[in-house]
Amino acid sequence: MKVCVIYGQSHQGSTYHMARYLAEQLGQEIREVFLPRDFHEFCVGCKTCFLKGEEFCPHAASVKPITEAIDEADVIILASPVYVFHPTGAMKSLLDHLAFRWMAHRPEEKMFAKQGVTITGAAGMGMKKTAKDMADSLFFWGISRLYSCPVAVAAMDWDHVSPKKKEKIEKRLNKIAKAIRSREGRVTPSWKGRFMFSIMRLSQQNGWNPKDQSYWEAKGWLGKKRPWKD
Repeated sequence: MKVCVIYGQSHQGSTYHMARYLAEQLGQEIREVFLPRDFHEFCVGCKTCFLKGEEFCPHAASVKPITEAIDEADVIILASPVYVFHPTGAMKSLLDHLAFRWMAHRPEEKMFAKQGVTITGAAGMGMKKTAKDMADSLFFWGISRLYSCPVAVAAMDWDHVSPKKKEKIEKRLNKIAKAIRSREGRVTPSWKGRFMFSIMRLSQQNGWNPKDQSYWEAKGWLGKKRPWKD
């Protein structure tokens, strides 16, 4: 199983250790992206990715290696510590650049056969909200099965997390890994994902953006074809 881990920070804190542990339980091939080290651009709001194509984004050269890593993976892990009850600015900046891949625009059909995980750690608060912020992108990319691991580590760094807490975290991550492995090779969208796709399909039939509409037409999604196999 191929795993792509995108970290919202470049240091190796508690969130890093949790994400890395899960990745090692899942795959022999792990691709890691550290933010902002590997991507540090801010979206300028030019809408070029929507209207002309993602290849015309002023930061396209920096985004492309990350989208390629995402496309090649079977499992995508988004991991960010909590910064003021949200993911890091670096994580948000990357997700902003991938808005063109939302179902409302031009989702990549490979996403519908993938599984995704959000992992976030904090000393005590804001984990669930941070995890949801990242899960929104995974869901609207079309990723079919989602898992979440928001954890209050009760410490400022991984070295000071208690052994009992670490054992509890490992059990939680092992449970997620088991669920992911059980669906390997037979991932299909949830009813929620199918429903959202159908809503986006209806909107594309009378779409406002010719670039998006022509993409859906070329894929055959405005007819009977779907980006998944039942």
